[in-house]
Amino acid sequence: MGPMIGVLVPPRLPPEHLVGYAQKAEQLGFPEVWVAEDCFLHGAFVQAATILASTTSLHVGIGIVPAAARNVAFAAMEVATLAGLHPGRLTMGVGHGMPGWLDQVGARPSSPLTLLEEYIQALRLLLSGQRVDFSGRYVRLNGVQLSHPPSVVPPVFAGVRGPRSLQLSGRVAQGTILAEPVTPEYLSMVVEQIASPGHEIVAFNIASVDDDPGVARAQVRSALGVVGEPDWQPHVAVLDFASELSDLRQKTGSAAALAAALPDSWIDRLAIVGIPARAREQLAVLHHGGADHAVLLPAYPDVNVGLSSLARLLT
Repeated sequence: MGPMIGVLVPPRLPPEHLVGYAQKAEQLGFPEVWVAEDCFLHGAFVQAATILASTTSLHVGIGIVPAAARNVAFAAMEVATLAGLHPGRLTMGVGHGMPGWLDQVGARPSSPLTLLEEYIQALRLLLSGQRVDFSGRYVRLNGVQLSHPPSVVPPVFAGVRGPRSLQLSGRVAQGTILAEPVTPEYLSMVVEQIASPGHEIVAFNIASVDDDPGVARAQVRSALGVVGEPDWQPHVAVLDFASELSDLRQKTGSAAALAAALPDSWIDRLAIVGIPARAREQLAVLHHGGADHAVLLPAYPDVNVGLSSLARLLT
């Protein structure tokens, strides 16, 4: 028994290939796909709407919309419209967003935790059809009520990383979306911080399967260079090679150089990688540790080949 397995729509996938990617994922048997709103690539709501309209049963997760980038009432309108058109097929994810990107657009809040907590509280009230008066530090609503609240209210998850944000997610969200890499060690810390029964966990991981483990490792290697960057420290701080990884990042001087220097043994722990049997074992361990969903980030030059390869994990 393992987690529900989904795939991420690669953020750099050209928009004209979005429908084909989603339809192929559905045909291969993936129950869900997730879309990102990375700066400055594709909007999350447009991606979700397009996929929902061009597939028949595929569940779509939005992972994630930065709270600082969208007024909560207008975001609720978008979510409610999608959920009304496609009942039961949507999960909404909200997060802090990447600090550097928020700085670029002048939207970084002085207290990301306060903003996210207010935002999720207000969004859930709006989606439930309530008339909302909210006077917070960032979120202010005066008698706001959706005219068409969804009959099936989509769950609202928080996309967060560190302990304080995870605790917040456990208090106000219905689930947590974890960016890659999600190792068993990191997942254990996450579950401890969330401490909320029934709270769903979505684990993102870079993934490649091949009958030759060396080929699989080669395909994920370049994508793992980010693990040495400051924003990823919550993920790696709990690992037994965390200090060695930090030293290696200092020595190599760049994410690309770090990726090239990563030992194979570290790659095997930072990604879902290897022969299909081993990858299934990794997913089972994550599921046992508390991950309800495993979202795979295909690490293949050809995304269609990647989808077909990762579909081997569904059987």
